[in-house]
Parts: sequence; structure tokens; C-alpha cells
Amino acid sequence: MLRAIAQTMRPKHWAKNVFLFVALVFDRKLTNSEAITDTLMGVILFSLIASLVYIINDITDIEADRQHPTKKNRPIAAGRLSIRGAFIVAAFIVLIVFPLSYLLSPEFTIVALIYLMLNLAYSKWIKHIVLLDIIVLASFYVLRVAAGVALIEVARFSPWLYVFTTFLALLIGTGKRRAELALLAEGANAHRRVLDGYHLEFLDQLITLASGMTIITYSLYSFSAPNLPENHAMMLTIPFIIYSIFRYQYLLQVKGTGGVPEDIVFSDRPLQLAILFYGITVLLIFYFF
Repeated sequence: MLRAIAQTMRPKHWAKNVFLFVALVFDRKLTNSEAITDTLMGVILFSLIASLVYIINDITDIEADRQHPTKKNRPIAAGRLSIRGAFIVAAFIVLIVFPLSYLLSPEFTIVALIYLMLNLAYSKWIKHIVLLDIIVLASFYVLRVAAGVALIEVARFSPWLYVFTTFLALLIGTGKRRAELALLAEGANAHRRVLDGYHLEFLDQLITLASGMTIITYSLYSFSAPNLPENHAMMLTIPFIIYSIFRYQYLLQVKGTGGVPEDIVFSDRPLQLAILFYGITVLLIFYFF
């Protein structure tokens, strides 16, 4: 049962919570031990909240998951974790996370509650509404950035990072829908009703639009944010962003992957190297230029 619980909590998906580090890194607080500690604690708590959402989603989607070629193997859908057991785990997470998050930061708690409530609304209604489902999926990433901001005392955090995150998240959400539609083909509507409102050509157009806006908004951040070096050295990171987006589109539209973005990050070596070199370049610019 413990293994089934761990699989349902999906710790691999906690990688999405790297967005909580955006404020810490881009507000140049990596030398502030208190900010680092608070952010790490926030990431742990937000990861548990994300697991709570996954548990609730798996309970809600149990019948649809049983018809899905891969989701049918999830513990709840496969019967390895009972619905009653899943509810007990969910209640335990709630009793632990929210008191601790309030002690950490009341503002962080508010963002976490908004994230949870919006996820519940998404699972119940919004995921069945064409376009709104993708927009709300994108908002989850933006809320993670906002949660990271709420954890520390930001000095000059650029709003362009919110805009960049929004378009990047729209790209990921649209790519996820495209991959699902391509995988399920004619039977897509039986697994996720909203897929009946999409087709590949339309999603490819949205992906192209989101990709372009992601590059543009990051470029605007790189030379207009108030806390960047005056020599515009941050523009040196733009090629890594461009390559990463192009690589994601290649994997999505040519290789047919992308249904689970975390799988791409953990498995695609060129994308991993691009992210690594991007991170190194950012640190060099912020702390050594």
C-alpha cells in the first residue's frame, strides 16, 4: 500500500515546483540563507499540496483512467489503492500542510489555497471547457512563481517573469493536449471529453504562437528588468531559451512525445544540457559579472 500511495502522490511531478525558485534566483537571493531555507520549506509543502491534487484527481477520474492506455495502471484506477485509503491520505496531507504553511508565510498559504481550489474546480468543471482548460493549466505554473515570491522579501522582481512564465506554461499545456490527442486518436473523446473540441492543426498553431511569445517576453525581460547588469549580459541566455523551446517542439511534433513534460526533462539529454548551461550562465551573470 505504501508503494501505491507513493505512486499516487507522483513525486516525479514535483519537478514542476522548481518554479518556486524563480523568485529566489532572479531576485538574486541565493546568498541569503533565510530566503533559501524558506523557499526549500515552501517547495516541500507545495509538493505535498500538488500530491493532494493528484490524489483527488485520480479519485475523480477513476472511470476515465480505466479506459486510458497508460492511466489505467495508476494505483486507484487499477485497484491497488482503495478510494477510502486515498481519502485518508488526502486528509492527512491537509492537516499537516496548511498549519505549517501558515507558520511559514500567510501570503504563501493564500496562494496555496488558491492553487488547491482552482485545481478542484479544474478537475470538476474547467477541464471540460475548450481553451479555458489550457489557460487554467498555465495558471498553475504562474501560481507557483507567486508562491515563491510570497516566501521571501523580494526587492526588484520583474513582472516580465510572470508574463514569460504564462506563455511558457501555455506552451506546455498546449503541448500536453496535442500529445494526448495524437496518442488517443479517434478514441480521444472517450478518455478526455475536451479533446473533442481540438484538432492537431489548431493546437500546432497555438503552440507556434505560445513559442514565439515565450521567446519575445523572455527577451524583453533580459534587457529591461531593473535588477540585471547594465551591460545587458543577460541577453546571452536567450539562445538557451530558444534552443529549449525548439527542442520541445521537435520532440512534440516530430518524435510524438510531450504528454508528460516531466518525462521529457528527465529523459532528453540535449534539453537537459541546454537547461544546465542556461542555469550556469544565469549564475555567472548574477554573481560574477
